[in-house]
Amino acid sequence: MVEGRLWRWVGRAAVLLGLVACGGCSTQGFWLIHPRGPVADASVRAWIVDTAATFLVIGPATLLVAWALWRYRRVNGRGRYVPGWSHSVPLELLCWGFPFVVVVGLGYYSLNAALATDPAAPGAMAAGTSADADKPPINIDVVTTDWQWLFIYPDQHIAVANKLVLPAHTPVRFRLTSSTVATDFFIPQLTGQIDVMPGMTTGQGLIADAVGTYEGFATDYNGPGFSWMRFQAHVVSDADYAAWVAGVKANTARMDSAAFVLFATPTINDHETTIEYGSAQDGLFERVMGDVMAGVVYPTPPNMTEKKAREYGNGRQQKTGVAPLGQDQ
Repeated sequence: MVEGRLWRWVGRAAVLLGLVACGGCSTQGFWLIHPRGPVADASVRAWIVDTAATFLVIGPATLLVAWALWRYRRVNGRGRYVPGWSHSVPLELLCWGFPFVVVVGLGYYSLNAALATDPAAPGAMAAGTSADADKPPINIDVVTTDWQWLFIYPDQHIAVANKLVLPAHTPVRFRLTSSTVATDFFIPQLTGQIDVMPGMTTGQGLIADAVGTYEGFATDYNGPGFSWMRFQAHVVSDADYAAWVAGVKANTARMDSAAFVLFATPTINDHETTIEYGSAQDGLFERVMGDVMAGVVYPTPPNMTEKKAREYGNGRQQKTGVAPLGQDQ
């Protein structure tokens, strides 16, 4: 009787504490659970199913272990002692059969999820799976440096630094490489994380379902400017995208091999600086990869070290008029 009341009290207290703890919760800022495209949506659904399946096995097993410890405790235990017991078919089915069914089902679902989010050819962007999949894709070449992003639009012959502009409801195909060290490309609300490797090409794709601005960033630690290696992905209407491309082409700045050497000089982009280039050299992406394979490097200046970066604003992004680290003030 006392034990029953104790367990009821513990249960009610746990529910009450859970409600209090979640009372001030907000999902704002949790980009992963707010997908805005089929590829990101497939990733989130796979994550939810994997997590739920894991708890489907671990949860009951943990509760049964706790129940067995309580029921068969040495003092005042209620379990019956059966010294000759050695086998139980129902228990075998429960302990092995149920997890086996879960693993088979999860394996089948995980295979489909992997195909849907495959960076080389996302199934979520395949014809028949998305209403926008049949539209002509936008091709974008992505080159990372220490510590900036360069987005080259080869079909439009333009380039943009540290800013990505995309039309809504249009397939986007990325080619990615690095001019220095390995890092990762990630826009949580639009597409999954993908490695960006020096001298190598990786692929990624997305379709944005809604106009808006989405955060993108590097997810691998790659030096003192890593904290500032962020960009915004602006998803706009087709008309606004066409107007933006025309506006960029009006700029006189050109991104070619010589300009890239200056651009790739290690720079901490603490001011979130973006640059638009009205023209871009054809084959620049392949040229960067060739330079990496030939051993071209961009050394980090002595005054731009990890220790100095930590001292500089305590590692926080600056939005004042202070000159970027490593440059004369």
